[in-house]
Amino acid sequence: MSENTAPVLTPKDFATDQEVRWCPGCGDYSILAQVQKIMPGLGIPKENIVIISGIGCSSRFPYYMNTYGMHSIHGRATAIASGLKASRPELSVWIVTGDGDSLSIGGNHTIHLLRRNFDVNIMLFNNQIYGLTKGQYSPTSEENKVTKSTPYGSIDHPFNPLALAMGADATFIARTMDRDPKHLQESLIRSHKHKGASFLEIYQNCNIFNDGAFEVFTEKASKPDNTLFLEHGKPLVFGAKQDKGIKLDGFKPVVVDLNNGTSTDDLWVHDERDFYKAQILVRMFDDPRAPEHLPRPFGVFYETDRACYEDVMQMQIDDVVAKGKGNLDKLLRGKETWTIA
Repeated sequence: MSENTAPVLTPKDFATDQEVRWCPGCGDYSILAQVQKIMPGLGIPKENIVIISGIGCSSRFPYYMNTYGMHSIHGRATAIASGLKASRPELSVWIVTGDGDSLSIGGNHTIHLLRRNFDVNIMLFNNQIYGLTKGQYSPTSEENKVTKSTPYGSIDHPFNPLALAMGADATFIARTMDRDPKHLQESLIRSHKHKGASFLEIYQNCNIFNDGAFEVFTEKASKPDNTLFLEHGKPLVFGAKQDKGIKLDGFKPVVVDLNNGTSTDDLWVHDERDFYKAQILVRMFDDPRAPEHLPRPFGVFYETDRACYEDVMQMQIDDVVAKGKGNLDKLLRGKETWTIA
């Protein structure tokens, strides 16, 4: 192998010698495996990859990835990653967080990272529960959820993470699940390819404190009729026989039966660049137990191009230096000074 030839990496090269300490059957194992599988194909040297986490079960992730990483503090992984990306923009920065970590104590940091559009990848493991602290309700737990902290049922209205990301003007918004490895891998690769802040929500089963929270979307018998896999440029079709579709009645999505004369030509065709229709898609968030409900979408909901914070910051610095205005003493003194005679 020549000096200029990068070594060929395998998933094993991204595994560490640390014992993986999640509960047997936890969805985190699948997510870790898929991340390790896609990493060699990204073509990035291991020393240029950084995994930053907050606090929670998912936040053990950096220990199990043979890259640089940091297990940071509760809700602040996004803030730490922002500082790293600003100072070392050439690095590939991945944020591992959970629904409690990033949407409760870290909610403020999450929305500001998204609006600033640092070129980082957010993997939000959503299990709709606090797993590390043993089963309290989280910001994404459904109403009436009985937990250790809500013995008579939660009266909180839950967050819709993707709607929150849309409201924060995220430039890449997607959803996948732990029990669909192929789709998860594709979603991770798409997240990486996006230039800007990618927000990937991953439905992750906590089999100890919230087992089966997403069962209707992951089990073979119920998955086809309750999930809608989005593909750019293709009509919204779902169902065990691919005989159901979604069309718009004004701004309202409705389910139609393709066996009753409706053609796929009449259906809503997905466009990842359509900001207004993405707002409708993220709101397809019905209770799957309701007798009439829309399927839950998975895939890339929305992607757009916007300048990244670290790039604009460097341009500003370069401009100040080029114009000879970079005087630190003068900046510290400010403009509100005066001389007393």
